[in-house]
Amino acid sequence: MNTKEILEKLKIEQPNAGCELNFSTPFELLVAVILSAQCTDKRVNMATEKLFKVYNTAEQFASLSLEELAPYIFSCGFYNNKGKNIIAMAKELVEKYNGEVPRDFDKLVKLAGVGRKTASVVMTVAFDEPAMPVDTHVFRVSRRLGLSKGNTPEKVEQDLCKAFDREDWNSLHHTMIFHGRYVCHSQRPECDKCLVKEYCIYEKDKK
Repeated sequence: MNTKEILEKLKIEQPNAGCELNFSTPFELLVAVILSAQCTDKRVNMATEKLFKVYNTAEQFASLSLEELAPYIFSCGFYNNKGKNIIAMAKELVEKYNGEVPRDFDKLVKLAGVGRKTASVVMTVAFDEPAMPVDTHVFRVSRRLGLSKGNTPEKVEQDLCKAFDREDWNSLHHTMIFHGRYVCHSQRPECDKCLVKEYCIYEKDKK
């Protein structure tokens, strides 16, 4: 399989692919990514637009109670769990890293509420470090294109990292997300718009 060609075609199809979460600091991005779990970026941006005008540092979040934070993040769903994790994460940043988000994947994944995907997003978007976050879109597209047969995000991440050059991971991540979000939907994908359908197992199965 010509992975270079797949990536180039995805870039052509999605020339504006990038992070759609609004943020101005690595900490704001970290909060936004935690809120984005099972929630759209659009809704997260609506919440953080108000939230970050009032609180936008680890020190400020660390001093909040869940009752103070909840009204700002209620619309993002699972606000109790997300709120507890965000406050705990902020406290850890203050206690261990002087309120700064560490530029280190292994340190990030040890923070409250931060899994591999969240840490990878922060590494690639905030710090421009090679990483391969696997969300539902990347997971779906990877399997449909035959890039991975993995049944877990971790296995798909491993397969993609092996199949693509390290310097291409960030652009691959963004273009696959946009491809999954705007073309290769989970239900009724718009295959007529797809520039990589020649590789698609889903398309071949339909025929």
